[in-house]
Amino acid sequence: MGPRCRAIVGGVGGVGMAMAIAMACQDAHAEAGENEKEAGGPEKSLAATAYWNIPRHGEQYVTGIVGANVGALRLETRVNYEARRAMSAFVGWTFAGGEALTYSATPIVGWVGGDVRGPIGGLEASLAWRKFDYYIEIEYVHDQRERESSYVYAWSELAYRPADWLRLGLAVQRTRAYQSDRDIQRGPFAQVTFKRVTAGVYWFNPASSAQVVVVSMGIAF
Repeated sequence: MGPRCRAIVGGVGGVGMAMAIAMACQDAHAEAGENEKEAGGPEKSLAATAYWNIPRHGEQYVTGIVGANVGALRLETRVNYEARRAMSAFVGWTFAGGEALTYSATPIVGWVGGDVRGPIGGLEASLAWRKFDYYIEIEYVHDQRERESSYVYAWSELAYRPADWLRLGLAVQRTRAYQSDRDIQRGPFAQVTFKRVTAGVYWFNPASSAQVVVVSMGIAF
């Protein structure tokens, strides 16, 4: 999920399974990566992130994301992202470049099943300049069972890195995974990185009674 690389509590097993798969793949991935480097093959990466969502006036739940990159090819699966008790899978292609100002854009297409079911089209994109960066993921879900449930989901981050291990900024999200009187939610966030692990805290609607705290933990290979 870019910087973000995103199972109600009763469905945490889905996230745990995804994280376990990612951990189990580490050794094979590392060995394959070395072989590809020697053969001049495409660069590969794998990342898994869990987000503990804590609405002030709602049920807590966990969202999970596992993503893999093979050269420009992007593969991704999400649990409880579009809705609780939903799972989605995507394929995309990344276009990247730049020197002082770097950019990356990945159009994605996929399918979601569960409480929401239908095709998805979206984009993951980022910009970076010196210690500043911007990231956005946006998708449109066409619910085939209930047209009124079709929706545009979005998550974006504008951040500054005062140190390589610390990232601070503002996050904005639009979601229907939980009930809220705010269509667009905003708030500060902070992330810390140690080696392959990144932990973060997001605080949406800090001046409102509809506050939401999100705690994240991710690992990248």
